Amino acid sequence: MTSLFELEKTGETDEIVSLLKNSNNEAVRRRAAEILGDMDGNEQVVEDALVKAVEGDDSDGVRAAAIDALDQRHAVERLIGALSDEEVPTEGAEWARAEALVDLLSADQPELRMAAANALGRLGNRAGTKALIGRLGDPDTRVRARAARAIGRIGDPRAVSALRKALGDETVDVRREAADSLGRIGTEEALDALLDLLDDDSETVRRIAANSLGNFGSAKPLDALVSLLSDDVEAVRRAAVFSLIELLSNAPGQQSHQLRQRMVEKLSANDHRSVVESLIDILEQGTQAHQRRNAAWLLGRVTGEANREAAVEALVSVLGDDDGMTAQFAATSIANVGGEAAEDALLDLLDDPEAGADARAKAAFTLGKVGGERSRDRLDSLIDDTDDEQVRKRAFSALSKLGGRA
Repeated sequence: MTSLFELEKTGETDEIVSLLKNSNNEAVRRRAAEILGDMDGNEQVVEDALVKAVEGDDSDGVRAAAIDALDQRHAVERLIGALSDEEVPTEGAEWARAEALVDLLSADQPELRMAAANALGRLGNRAGTKALIGRLGDPDTRVRARAARAIGRIGDPRAVSALRKALGDETVDVRREAADSLGRIGTEEALDALLDLLDDDSETVRRIAANSLGNFGSAKPLDALVSLLSDDVEAVRRAAVFSLIELLSNAPGQQSHQLRQRMVEKLSANDHRSVVESLIDILEQGTQAHQRRNAAWLLGRVTGEANREAAVEALVSVLGDDDGMTAQFAATSIANVGGEAAEDALLDLLDDPEAGADARAKAAFTLGKVGGERSRDRLDSLIDDTDDEQVRKRAFSALSKLGGRA
């Protein structure tokens, strides 16, 4: 049977809808609902299937995933109408829409409370904050988690104390959402609350804190994240690296340069193997362009001698990346790493018959920065051998930096 991953990749919406309706496997139905939240296709068919899943699936997890999927599709008000026979306005004054949703937070049916919490979070109006704080004590775990998430979407600093208390919730999902929301709010009090978690005996709690610190739009959590790179647990260390990458993405333009400098200084002071390995993983497996770009940039500035070959191999592998900025950052980083390993990898790429023209052109150009006599000879012959004008032009430019043709 074709996997859900393959169905998602090929856009087989009807097949995924069928699995949501008919699979006997709860995990499959839950994952099908999650995927449908972000898929194109027949809008009516997809949303009908998700609404029916909320109304009739016998799994709490599947119903919750379907509610979140409808929220992603901006269709949660349709679900509210189906469950309550009440119409929630989708236009008009925000306060009026928030007021209608706040009323639903007290509904008997937990699915309605979850839907209302999601909708309030998406609306982003602070008029819903007080009611959402009240739902952090809801008897249903799923409602508590979505209330915590909604507060983070709203970003109201008045909720920090309540979220701090929610960090002690008995359920991991609630603690994770509360921590994530504290990161989104980003005040000093929110940061203090997350820093208190870094010495927790629980690996899960420390990992949650590490993930959440990446939501800050400033350099405030930098020292804390660097300290987590020495954690005994690999999962915590990797979460810290991921959040460092997110800090680079979230920092405002005027702070970005200073943050990059400070981060490089701190990470270069210690040859953290987990940093390089995690950056390589992001570069090779990441799906978000901003993450991969920053991973390529940072990798060339924190790689020590012990990890040079692995870093260079990963960077060379993306020189032909579909995202031009990722490829350009990789080329710059290879030049920063330098050394014989960089020259060897670039020369191998030039001789790879399966390498694309963009990758070979960048390899040729980068050899002008890191190469020696071997590179000079190879570029000299490449100018005469290649039929690709882009590669030839880059080879000429690189060769001029190495002293020109013999």
